[in-house]
Amino acid sequence: AAKAQDAKTRAAAPARALVGAGAAASGAGGDVVSVAQLRAEEAAALEAVEARPAARPRYVWARIGTSLTVLGFLFHVAADITRGIAAGRVPWSNMYEFALTGTMLIVAVYLVVLFKYDLRFLGTFITGLVTVLLGGTAIWFYTTVVPLSDPLKSVWLVIHVFVASLATALFALAFALSVTQLLQARRERLAVAAEEARGAQQADAEASTPADTAPAKTGARFLRTLPSADALESLAYRFAIIGFIFWTFTLIAGSIWANDAWGRYWGFDTKEVWTFVIWVLYAGYIHARATRGWRGTRSAWLSIVGFSAVMFNFTIVNMFFKGLHVYSGLS
Repeated sequence: AAKAQDAKTRAAAPARALVGAGAAASGAGGDVVSVAQLRAEEAAALEAVEARPAARPRYVWARIGTSLTVLGFLFHVAADITRGIAAGRVPWSNMYEFALTGTMLIVAVYLVVLFKYDLRFLGTFITGLVTVLLGGTAIWFYTTVVPLSDPLKSVWLVIHVFVASLATALFALAFALSVTQLLQARRERLAVAAEEARGAQQADAEASTPADTAPAKTGARFLRTLPSADALESLAYRFAIIGFIFWTFTLIAGSIWANDAWGRYWGFDTKEVWTFVIWVLYAGYIHARATRGWRGTRSAWLSIVGFSAVMFNFTIVNMFFKGLHVYSGLS
């Protein structure tokens, strides 16, 4: 027990060079670690992820990054509110306003989740994604305030669009976790393969050095701050399920709204079809993982494909496809 505690203590120190919101990844040249050390680091990382906020390590750069994220979020909320005041309505009538609100909710969900899980290692990814989306929105999607079109003058605008944006935010978190899962899974494979090769060499040479001390280059050092690929997959799955519930409500609410606006629940409009395609993709992801045993890399790629479809629906469908649901606001 003393040896296990000592190994855990040694692993925890380097493993906590946290790459949180605003923190830079350390050691891009590659990490050198044995399988035993890797497992100890992952165990320490998972313990930190699930720890209560008061019990979490107080890393200076992570705290600075999170504080700046909160500050940026407050400015983001102010921008969304002032846009709504200028328009005299909820600011959700075109792509610029959808993106402004959607990215705000991505950060909001991330910050709320921090009260439950210490996912500060996703901070750079989340804020980077939001920055890219906001930059692209400001360059390509900006449009002046215009009155709502008749179909949008409904209480369903508030319900349908808000819930869809909330689902997208949860899918974004699942996507980020799936990407980090793939990186961590690769690190684990490299460590195991290197140790097996070392063990084979030692067996041939009748060496006496224990195989589990063999170091292996396993990727960037920031991966040492992450729990195991299995733990990351489990977290991604939880967020995807919650997002799927909200997306299901989005589909139902959209059908009710379509009946109020156009007199039919379903018309195979491009937006309707892609909303259903996204629903099918995430339903397949959840079903495949829960009942067919599709875990690991296959599960992560299903999550990534699902979020890619969400982004395709928001950008390409709105910009290049015609239909009753296309409210890009672009001329």
